[in-house]
This record gives sequence, structure tokens and C-alpha cells, in this order.
Amino acid sequence: MKVFCGRANPVTGSVEWQEEDEQYDYHQEIARSSYADMLHDKDRNIKYYQGIRAAVSRVKDRGQKALVLDIGTGTGLLSMMAVTAGADFCYAVEVFKPMADAAVKIVEKNGFSDKIKVINKHSTEVTVGLDGDMPCRANILITELFDTELIGEGALPSYEHAHRHLVQENCEAVPHRATVYAQLVESKKMWSWNKLFPIRVQTKRGEQIIVPPSELERCPGAPSVCDIQLNQVSPTDFTVLSHVLPMFSVDFSKQVSSSAACHSRQFDPVASGQAQVVLSWWDIEMDPEGKIKCTMAPFWAHTDPLELQWRDHWMQCVYFLPQEEPVTQGSAVCLVAHHDDYCVWYSLQRTSPEENGRVHALRPVCDCQAHLLWNRPRFGEINDQERTDQYVQALRTVLKPDSVCLCVSDGSLLCMMVHHLGAEQVFTIESSAASHRLMKKIFKANHLEDKINVVEKRPELLTSADLEGKKVSVLLGEPFFTTSLLPWHNLYFWYVRTAVDQHLGPGVVVMPQAASLHAVVVEFRDLWRVRSPCGDCEGFDVHIMDDMIQHALDFRENKEAEPHPLWEYPCRSLSEPQQILTFDFQQPVPPQLLHAEGSIKLRRPGRSHGAVLWMEYHLTPDSTVSTGLLKPADDKEDCCWNPHCKQAVYFFSTMVDPRVSLGSPQTVSYVVEFHPRTGDVTMDFTLSDALGNEH
Repeated sequence: MKVFCGRANPVTGSVEWQEEDEQYDYHQEIARSSYADMLHDKDRNIKYYQGIRAAVSRVKDRGQKALVLDIGTGTGLLSMMAVTAGADFCYAVEVFKPMADAAVKIVEKNGFSDKIKVINKHSTEVTVGLDGDMPCRANILITELFDTELIGEGALPSYEHAHRHLVQENCEAVPHRATVYAQLVESKKMWSWNKLFPIRVQTKRGEQIIVPPSELERCPGAPSVCDIQLNQVSPTDFTVLSHVLPMFSVDFSKQVSSSAACHSRQFDPVASGQAQVVLSWWDIEMDPEGKIKCTMAPFWAHTDPLELQWRDHWMQCVYFLPQEEPVTQGSAVCLVAHHDDYCVWYSLQRTSPEENGRVHALRPVCDCQAHLLWNRPRFGEINDQERTDQYVQALRTVLKPDSVCLCVSDGSLLCMMVHHLGAEQVFTIESSAASHRLMKKIFKANHLEDKINVVEKRPELLTSADLEGKKVSVLLGEPFFTTSLLPWHNLYFWYVRTAVDQHLGPGVVVMPQAASLHAVVVEFRDLWRVRSPCGDCEGFDVHIMDDMIQHALDFRENKEAEPHPLWEYPCRSLSEPQQILTFDFQQPVPPQLLHAEGSIKLRRPGRSHGAVLWMEYHLTPDSTVSTGLLKPADDKEDCCWNPHCKQAVYFFSTMVDPRVSLGSPQTVSYVVEFHPRTGDVTMDFTLSDALGNEH
């Protein structure tokens, strides 16, 4: 049986359905999951184990049998902890079948099959009774249903159902309680991820300013949470306007409600400024007394920053207020946390909702189109004035008074820049209706609706009439396309250049004129954990999970690189960056495969965790834009990555450690190929140690 999976197609610039083996989705789910990261989260595991031991002891001290319901069991780890702690029986619920199958094997491998029953269902489908999945209700509820936002994976409805149907009243719960915290800040950097700033373009006629439409300024933004590694945001990038505020708590040992609610906290701002962003995180207490606590607090709010646990499955949240509002030091305001069954959002009010009777029951939704077309890194990229200046300087060198320009990028402001720089005529292709509507709004706000011609069709369908019979003298792209996931997916620009070849005039200037693919071998401070085998976890054998993840990663003959925003994941370069492939945009896409093979020498000691790949776009011979490294690699400092782009990470299945033997330079051999027919870039990296042995 075959299944259809959506995948970015660099040839067409769209997400297309491709036929795959029926196991493909399962393998991708497992390969890209956070299971390995959770197993490596020692702080989480220890705190859960302590909480489980304490809960089982309390039940036993009451002279009762300890009957455990474990919702979202995953590997079965928490159930095995419970049995080891003295639980009489565990019902381990796991809805994802491959994971449930693995849990059965792991439980059996560790010798707990007689005391743990794995139930492959959603917890809301579990039945209780003589013929049910459980003969009676449990008196200990163990769950790990949380995401970075706490409730985004449906924790509240699951708890609500469990208390009504699956567990005894006043049961023990691990965790016992969760508390959500918030801190109000002013941050131009983070605010730039949500709003369009005025864009300044320096021209011969003076400074021209591209302004956002009023709809964009009023729009509350995307409804989804922005989850990031907040510890990687420099304290110099925001101004604290409040102390850390406990916003609301959920007691998991009692009946939980998934109904919409709001919780307000009045506070005196600690500084005056523009309230723009709410930073938020949570902690869970594993016991009723709150002595066993697992916290997601960033380093500046952590009780012991030296004991900070790195984790990627739980991070921190950035929420954007609907509008920025001024606050004055010492003048009280109310921060309000709203939530429904799956989402949290915030608002700032001068008085508490209870006093003014005004509660925003509905979560904010984008009504300006921009937040649907541009993700948050894209907002940041468009608002990057230095990047804009670099494009403007490059454009000045290629534009002439009689230039006829065709711009090809999704929702790009390049077309407005070239108009301000004096091009005679400007056309821009916007393939999607959403981008077409958005750009029309932006043009109108800047009185350019009659100056820039928007063509709403796919590039290969472009006609001479669309261009008013003109030949294009300058073809432009950033390039940026909303469907791109990996760095080379933006090579769709090359396919567009090929598709419109007949409309290009003699001596046409293509900008960027070329692109190149680069790679560097790195040692990650922490990100390696998401792909590292665990083996033994708190005394339990989870090799079966390791093997399952490895099998999923090896499902395709060629391993695939993964997109990661590496500004959030510190790493050191162990080699010099190396150019792997080049792509000449001044010529159409060639029919033949582009092939590169070679080796990268490891010049610095460290663990070779993987290769990072990125694209560089050569706007002109003198101007290059990097989507990866922003400055040369340094022996002592971490790599500096473009914060607006995701880089591609190819994790090595084994790691060479040059600290073991430095008899001769270790190398990483590579074979990288670009397939013009599909737009795919395939790769294989092989590690060699000092003796020339391959891994």
C-alpha cells in the first residue's frame, strides 16, 4: 500500500503530494521526533522518578494497591519507573502505534510484562470495566502530555477526561501541579518577528521609506506560539518591564477544566518603555509539597543557572501583544493570560478584567494576510535594514534608467526598491492569491499601485502580453519562497529563470548572478543529543528505541539533512568552511547532474557531530549574501549564523574525535549531487580517522 506525503518541490516552488511507501510517515515521525531528546533529559527523568516513588509510597502508606494510569507512555519509561517504585500494576496508554509496539518490546526486554499493559489507544478511548481496557479506575495518574506551551498537545482535555472516567477521585498525580510564568519586555528584535517596520531605501533623490499598510499595523499577528531557545537571546536584545509573574496554575490531582479562561496579574512596571512581548515558560512540581520541581526557566530567572538543563522538547515561549503599549515605571497595569483548550495568548489592560468586565475570549487571528505568508524569521529578514542596504547597493550597480525589471520571490519588497532606484518599469510575479493580495495592499499604502505591475500566475505561464510586449533587462530575486524548507529549495529561482528565458532580453542581468552551496564540520554544544543513542536511561534498557530511531533514519538509502535555526543551537567549527557546488543563474538549469566529491580536513580538536550546509547568493561579483555563516569561523568562539534562515544539518552516524589521536589530519569525505530533474540535493558524508579507517 502507498501513501501520499506533502513535500517541497524545488522545481515547481510548491508543496506537492508524492507517493511513498506506507511506512514512510511512521519513519519520518520517529526519525524527527523528540524521543531521544527526552531520554537524554536527565533532569526530567530524575524528577519524574522521584515524584513517582513519592506518589507510590503515599498510596502504599494508606494501605492501598498502587494502580497506575500512564497517559502518553512513549517508551514505557515512566511505567517501568512506577513498577520499580512498587506499583502493583500499570496501564500504559500510547496512541502512536509504532511507539506502542516499541513500548511493548522495551517493557518485555526489561522484565515488566507481567505488571505493565500497553494500550494502543487515545486516552479518551480507554474503557474501564470487566470487559474494558482497565478493570477499575487507577489511583495514580502519570502523564507526559506537555509541549513548550504546556497545553498545546491537548493536556487539558486529556486530564479532564481522565478524571471523569479513568482515575479515582483525589488520586495521586505525577506531575502534581504546573505553573505558567510570564515576563513583560520591550524588544525591537523580537517585535521585528511580528510587525513590518518602515524600510529605508537610499536613492539619488534622497531617502525613500516603504511603510506598512495600516492593516498590518493593526493586525494582532499569527495565532501560533513562537517557541525558541530563549537562553540564546542576548539580554541586550530586550528590556525587562516586569518581574517574573506567576500567571496561573493547574492542579493535576483534581478535576481539570479545558474551558476557556483568563488569569490576570496586576503589577508595577520595573521600567518605562513599550510593552511589546511576553516571555513565558512553566514549571512542574512532581509532589504536593512542591519540593520536586522541573523548570523551563531561562538562565536569568533560574534559581541555579549552573544547573540549567538543556532540552529541545520543552523550550520557552515568545508571545506578541496585539499592539505595543507604553507603560510607566511604578504605574500599575494588568497582564492577562488567556487560554482555551490548546492555546495561550496575552493582553495588557489598565485594570483587571474583573473590574472592567472586558475579556478577550477569542484568540488573536491574522487578518492582514502577512502573517499567513511570512513566518517570523521572514519578518525579521525583511526588517533587517543592513540586509536591505546590501541589496540596494547591489541594485544600484545593475540598474539603468531604461531597465525593465521582473522580480521573482514570494512577497518580496525588491520590486519597490528597484522602483525607488529609478527602474523604468517593474513587474513582479506573485503566484499565490494570498501574496498577490498582500502586495497590492503594500503597494497601495505606498502609492505605488499604478507603478508596479503584479502578475498573478505561475512563471512558466508568463506571456509577452503580461510584460506589455517588453523584454526583461533585469531579472531579480532574493530569492525567497514560502515553500522552501532546506537552503537549496530556493533554487526554484533558477527554474523560474529557465522558464522565463524567452522573455529575457539580450544582455539581461540576473541578480543574484549565481549561488553556491557551502559546508562546515561542527561540534554542537547540545543539539547532538536529539540524534544520539541513549542505551540506558535511569537504569532501564532502551536500546530498542535507539534501534528504532536509527532504522527510521536509515529508511531512505541516502540520509537526509534536517533544517535547524542554528542561531539557537551553539556549535564550534572543526573545519574551514568549504564551497561544495556552484549554480550559474546566468544560464538556464542544465540537463545534466551536478556532481561534487572531495574531502574536508578537520583542523580543530572536538567531536565531529555533523556537517552544516547553507547557500550563498552572489548578487554581483562584489556582493554576496550568506544564509549560513556570517563571519569566518573562529578557533575559540561559536559559529555566527544568519538568524533569519534555517541551515541544513547532516548528522554523522558516528563521530570522529581528533582528541584521541592527532597522528595525521582526520578528514570528512563527501559526495554531493544536484539533480536538475527533481531539484533535489543528495549527499553522503564519510568520516575517516587518523589511520584512514572509514566510519
